[in-house]
Amino acid sequence: MSFAAYKMMQWPTGIDNCASGFITHSRADFVPRIPTIQNDDLESDWTHRRGIGPVPNLVVTAANILELYVVRVQEEGSRESRSSSETKRGGVMDGISGSSLELVSHYRLHGNVESMAVLPLGVGDGSRMRDSIILTFQDAKISVLEFDDSIHGLRTSSMHCFEGPEWLHLKRGRESFARGPLVKVDPQGRCGGVLVYDLQMIILKAAQDGSGLVGDDDAFGSGVAVSARIESSYLINLRDLDMKHVKDFIFVHGYIEPVMVILHEREPTWAGRVSWKHHTCMISALSISTSMKQHPLIWSAVNLPHDAYKLLAVPSPIGGVLVIGANSIHYHSQSASCALALNNYAVPVDNSQEMPRSSFSVELDVANATWLLTDVALVSTKTGELLLLTLVYDGRVVYRIDLSKSKASVLTSGITTIGNSLFFLGSRLGDSLLVQFTCGLGSAILSSGQKEEVGDIEGDAPPVKRLRRSSSDALQDMVSGDEISLYGSAPNNADSTQKTFSFAVRDSLINVGPLKDFSYGLRINADANATGVSKQSNYELVCCSGHGKNGALCVLRQSIRPEMITEVELPGCTGIWTVYHKNARGQLATDDNEYHAYLIISLEARTMVLETADLLTEVTESVDYFVQGRTLAAGNLFGRRRVVQVFERGARILDGSFMTQDLTVGVPNSESGSESSTVLSVSIADPYVLLRMTDGSIRLLVGDPLTCTVSVYTPPSFETSKKFVSACTLYHDKGPEPWLRKTSTDAWLSTGISEAIDGADGAPHDQGDIYCVVCYESGALEILDVPNFNCVFSGEKFMSGNPLLVDAFMREPAKDIEVTNRSSEEVTGQGRKESTQNMKVVELAMQRWAGQHSRPFLFGILSDGTILCYHAYLYEGAESNSRVEDSASVQNSGGLSSISASRLRNLRFVRVPLDTYAREETPSGSPCQRITIFKNIGGHQGLFLSGSRPAWFMVFRERLRVHPQLCDGCIVAFTVLHNVNCNHGLIYVTSQGILKICQLPSVSSYDNYWPVQKIPLKGTPHQVTYFAEKNLYPLIVSVPVSKPLNQVLSSLVDQEVGHQVENHNLGSDEQHRTYTVDEYEVRILEPEKSGGPWQTKATIPMQSSENALTVRVVTLLNTITKENETLLAIGTAYVQGEDVAARGRVLLFSVGKNTDNPQNLVSEVYSKELKGAISALASLQGHLLIASGPKIILHNWTGTELNGIAFFDAPPLYVVSLNIVKNFILLGDIHKSIYFLSWKEQGSQLSLLAKDFGSLDCFATEFLIDGSTLSLIVSDDQKNIQIFYYAPKMSESWKGQKLLSRAEFHVGAHVTKFLRLQMLSTSSDRSGAAQGSDKTNRFALLFGTLDGSIGCIAPLDELTFRRLQSLQRKLVDAVPHVAGLNPRSFRQFHTNGKAHRPGPDSIVDCELLCNYEMLPLEEQLEIANQIGTTRSQILSNLTDLSLGTSFL
Repeated sequence: MSFAAYKMMQWPTGIDNCASGFITHSRADFVPRIPTIQNDDLESDWTHRRGIGPVPNLVVTAANILELYVVRVQEEGSRESRSSSETKRGGVMDGISGSSLELVSHYRLHGNVESMAVLPLGVGDGSRMRDSIILTFQDAKISVLEFDDSIHGLRTSSMHCFEGPEWLHLKRGRESFARGPLVKVDPQGRCGGVLVYDLQMIILKAAQDGSGLVGDDDAFGSGVAVSARIESSYLINLRDLDMKHVKDFIFVHGYIEPVMVILHEREPTWAGRVSWKHHTCMISALSISTSMKQHPLIWSAVNLPHDAYKLLAVPSPIGGVLVIGANSIHYHSQSASCALALNNYAVPVDNSQEMPRSSFSVELDVANATWLLTDVALVSTKTGELLLLTLVYDGRVVYRIDLSKSKASVLTSGITTIGNSLFFLGSRLGDSLLVQFTCGLGSAILSSGQKEEVGDIEGDAPPVKRLRRSSSDALQDMVSGDEISLYGSAPNNADSTQKTFSFAVRDSLINVGPLKDFSYGLRINADANATGVSKQSNYELVCCSGHGKNGALCVLRQSIRPEMITEVELPGCTGIWTVYHKNARGQLATDDNEYHAYLIISLEARTMVLETADLLTEVTESVDYFVQGRTLAAGNLFGRRRVVQVFERGARILDGSFMTQDLTVGVPNSESGSESSTVLSVSIADPYVLLRMTDGSIRLLVGDPLTCTVSVYTPPSFETSKKFVSACTLYHDKGPEPWLRKTSTDAWLSTGISEAIDGADGAPHDQGDIYCVVCYESGALEILDVPNFNCVFSGEKFMSGNPLLVDAFMREPAKDIEVTNRSSEEVTGQGRKESTQNMKVVELAMQRWAGQHSRPFLFGILSDGTILCYHAYLYEGAESNSRVEDSASVQNSGGLSSISASRLRNLRFVRVPLDTYAREETPSGSPCQRITIFKNIGGHQGLFLSGSRPAWFMVFRERLRVHPQLCDGCIVAFTVLHNVNCNHGLIYVTSQGILKICQLPSVSSYDNYWPVQKIPLKGTPHQVTYFAEKNLYPLIVSVPVSKPLNQVLSSLVDQEVGHQVENHNLGSDEQHRTYTVDEYEVRILEPEKSGGPWQTKATIPMQSSENALTVRVVTLLNTITKENETLLAIGTAYVQGEDVAARGRVLLFSVGKNTDNPQNLVSEVYSKELKGAISALASLQGHLLIASGPKIILHNWTGTELNGIAFFDAPPLYVVSLNIVKNFILLGDIHKSIYFLSWKEQGSQLSLLAKDFGSLDCFATEFLIDGSTLSLIVSDDQKNIQIFYYAPKMSESWKGQKLLSRAEFHVGAHVTKFLRLQMLSTSSDRSGAAQGSDKTNRFALLFGTLDGSIGCIAPLDELTFRRLQSLQRKLVDAVPHVAGLNPRSFRQFHTNGKAHRPGPDSIVDCELLCNYEMLPLEEQLEIANQIGTTRSQILSNLTDLSLGTSFL
């Protein structure tokens, strides 16, 4: 294995940074939709309802993922909230019934975002300006991104880099820095500041409003939005201003020029010196004049506590800055200052004056804060409590700071206010929450008697019901309906006497990080007979994630395994459909809940019809359906009053089981002689049915809703043209406001909407519009309106998969799109090796799923298996320019004016990348429909892709989540079923001819890269292992417990020496203090059969101040009975401070047969105390290998005790991980890199084979096996991985003492665990199996990281590696990278200043390679040609890699 591929499978989910700003729209775009029906009493109404005002976007980053969301607010009483039947989360507050996050764009960057800020441009409410996003990356890269409407995505507006040889002097000779660049922005958007290399301040000067953009503020219709830009930058060296240790900085409000306040420490102190040297910090305010490049000091404040670490700028009109420390909060402005002590550890500067204390004790290290009002800030602490911090002020003078407790919530990594009534809690350790708050003046609200239930979180019945719907682990703590009061009697601002805040959780983003450890076990509904790929879906990954009260077990499964209700054998099926039947009585059942009436099954030569009442009963003989041949499609027409059934030569209309009309569509063609063309594919959109014939023409069945009859119509535009249609579909633009109408010209738009409002009496205006999407053999795409078949949108090359689809009629000559296409055409024309002539679009689908702001998706499947997915968006382009050209051409030819009026001129499509779907060539025979759209399966909507590797595409917040389904192999037909026994379920038929009726598992949450089920633990999980015989999961959990201080101190003495604790140096108040310590236990969990919450079967508590470090299931050979015993081994350590010698225990437990009685489930069979912490355990050929402190000892087991038989005394300081293969041992040390040992039975000795001589802080290690080659892989604290190998014959290995480097790679996340899994053989491997059996014994490593991401390292053979590596080098330049980052520099080994000899570059980066499929087809062919291979070869290599690693 000399070569490997690095591939991500689940991207990071733990949110590091969050910010809000008007990125995709300006403040002026927001029209407040206050309901017109006011109460009769206006006064009382306005006291508690405020207008929501403009709502900004939310930007979040998680490691290298950047996501931009728009916040959708549903107002109570508006049309959309009435129509949605689903109860919204959190009830109604402030006239808002719900709000949710909707994804605008998602980017994977080649670099981890260190910090982020939003640069505002217009601050007034009516401003038309937009904000920009500033991102910073390690070491000193800054990118400014703005939203570009024309591509519906972010584009880079400027890049600033202060790295490389010419900027080396900025580092002042240092190599490693505590943190990456930190960016902050002036609240008025005049400049930004970035602190790099700890002491260099870069000032980014913003371009003045509208500079260089001539007067387009007044051109209202131009639509060209102005975003904030950076004009220039310059450096300030803070050393010259006598600042040495900068902790934080911020721009403050209320000055004419930007003013930056810097928090810095004059001389550092440390814990042992605090009693002498404690107030070491100070703040300095600099006035930044960007034009003069001057920065005079205007005021400063000294004697701030040493633990101050964060600044918070107080908004206007108060101004000033809050300094937050671990034990106190200080307010400073140019004129006033005050402070608040948070606990007993806060000390005043000199003991003369006493600091005001808060009413309760709290520590604010690592807190995050944001402003809810101009004088109230929300502070989130390290325990997840939310505190309200109020400034009591008069004019601009702050008298005092008030702090009061509020709700408990998730542990945050960032917090931001969104508009005037929402805030977002971003978290790395739990699910992130979107929360709505409202602030009332206490008197009006509290009089209604809500004061009694202030602290009572559990008491509300309705919120608990709502909680069950959401899987978020943080919601139990934070529920709507409770008020928090702030009392204060300020002298002047009387309104602050009592402010009441109430909160409602509105939405949450799932996070599975940080993954500390995971284990690989069987699912509950595993199928013992499965083989090959489908066997993989028997397994699941059980992960330790979260921290503290957000701790949880996350159960991750890459593939969906539906819960089966029943199955029937049914060979030779080609399609299944379910239809509704409304009785003539016309009782109006709600559409969502109506049951299906018939199931139609098409076999190869006949059709079966089943009734879907309580039982499925066959009624084929007694109905008038066409049953003598196969059916092509069936569906409902005329509002479910009729059923249409289409077969090869005709169609039937049925009312229930009675036929009302029979049609034949196979009309003999004059050209092809007697042979008539038959129907190939069907698309149904009430009241039309579109048929595609074998001769490439189109027929439309037009229904008349009044008589419920249908007539055949051949569109005239298709009779004349000889263009061959390769795929077509109907698109029904439903709803009272059809989406596509908005994209047509303005005049038509306004009439269309007024019409829809007039026709409120149920006239067909509400039904929306129907369009026909057609793709020709040439690859061109057209959208036509039905039934007139006027072309409203056309694109030349749909098949190439360009990043944007723009109407050809709208292309401005200035655009360079055509130019690039033409040039690539010529180039590929000369040396084309690969023909794309036979490629065509074989299936199309277009759908807009439910949701108030949803936009249509367009899917196309090409004959080589590529799936193109596009998302429509609205772009009101520079119409002022294009309209002039249009009008000129219209005057020349009068005929054009009618066409241009109805064009969807503002419609564009942007290509969406699809994560994991398997390509599958379409056989040249009759194509079957692979896409089935579903509106409600278990409450989810999306589409199902059938075929040999089926997949679910689910739509959540306007983003597609792709989840494969491996468990049944190839699926030939799929449909939805909703009846008494199967509530919103599904039916599918496998290629083996088994029909299965199933439901989606409801415990999993599908709005994640992998479906996930979270099991809250209310404690921090540390390590988990799998007990296969009993299907149990033992795991280590620690729960924080508050203990009295003297108890904690007494545990820190060595019991053997037996000193009494002298309490006389503790004051009396200090003895009553509490201190939080973690208490450890090992819990044994069993997965619940029904998929409910997991059961704790047994708990093994640890002693006080004893930490469990490792838990493993080991197989030991009993030396007396010569039998293998499977035991549970636990290694622990006593943590008693630095004065007590380290000790640890090794514990062995046997797991009993009796699972009903939990007391007898586990019983201790052995325990022994050893010197040093027992940090790792493993079983080695029936012996137990224990790493205790600096020794590694091998024991054998007699059934009652462990006896040491061999040891190894290398200088490992602390063993982090231990892996065993056969008799080889790999151990990773916390500082000393890795050791490779072997165990010899006959001399009973452990001997060192080789080690890595470098110093490396290991995180995880594992063996990588490729055929007969064994490699060692290690991940470290700098987020790298390295692969080593043992080659004693090589001269550079110093006679085998030294491990040689085989590859190195920067992952960009801390890898905490590797898991070795056998790769699955793929089709290309089987053909070449004769070359050697190496391919079969090939293992990949699955790994989890602290960001919540999962990936794998898979071995490659040399030919594939060389091909992909040369492709990777091409793609570095061929793909436009987001934020201008270079993938090569990101994947370089990061040394953090240590000496390191670079290793070979033999890992390819699939994160970069997956961009290949997103390139236009012409560029793909061109690049493949340049590296001397073909596109199909590259794609089959990439597909094989993803198939070989489709674990779980």
